[in-house]
Amino acid sequence: MMDNAGSSAQRIRIGLTGLAFAFLLVLLGSAVSRRSSDAEGGPAPQMSANEIEPSEPLAELGVAPGAADSDANNASTNR
Repeated sequence: MMDNAGSSAQRIRIGLTGLAFAFLLVLLGSAVSRRSSDAEGGPAPQMSANEIEPSEPLAELGVAPGAADSDANNASTNR
């Protein structure tokens, strides 16, 4: 059996309308949750110098040489 062209177009239209409604609902929920989290958080806390500077976790564990260690090694080999 063949479907009428009008009924398939209507199904597509209903499906796209449902997708648009779901998208708008998620967008609205995201905006509301972001606004409520901004209001509760207040001003952003100041970051300390340790948090701003990138750390070298491998050098701290002793697995890989750090920047200071490599400079010391270069100085000793150049003598």
